[in-house]
Amino acid sequence: QVQLVESGGGLVLPGGSLRLSCAASGLTFRTHSMGWFRQAPEREREFVATINWNGGRTYYAESVKGRFTISRDNDKNTVDLQMNSLKPEDTAVYYCAASSLIEASMWAGDFGSWGQGTRVTVSS
Repeated sequence: QVQLVESGGGLVLPGGSLRLSCAASGLTFRTHSMGWFRQAPEREREFVATINWNGGRTYYAESVKGRFTISRDNDKNTVDLQMNSLKPEDTAVYYCAASSLIEASMWAGDFGSWGQGTRVTVSS
């Protein structure tokens, strides 16, 4: 049974940084691409970032490009999201997701396993 457990969320001031981490188990991690999605209150879940099986390819939503960095450690079965220069509009629940595709995808439908989410609040 696949388990994805996110951590690292919290309250941060605008302009601040947070690092989210997702620990994966129950899957052959190195054969899966991974992604981060988010859902703000009263909004649809949206794509944030994705990384292919070996970390060689990454893609980002335009709204986070240049501020967020996705990375993975295939020895530790973890995927991280470093978030810098945070804005109030980044406030959301952030979800880690795993896809059986080895190449990165920005489409939520390609991801078969999801974590429970971690809440990020950017506010002064």
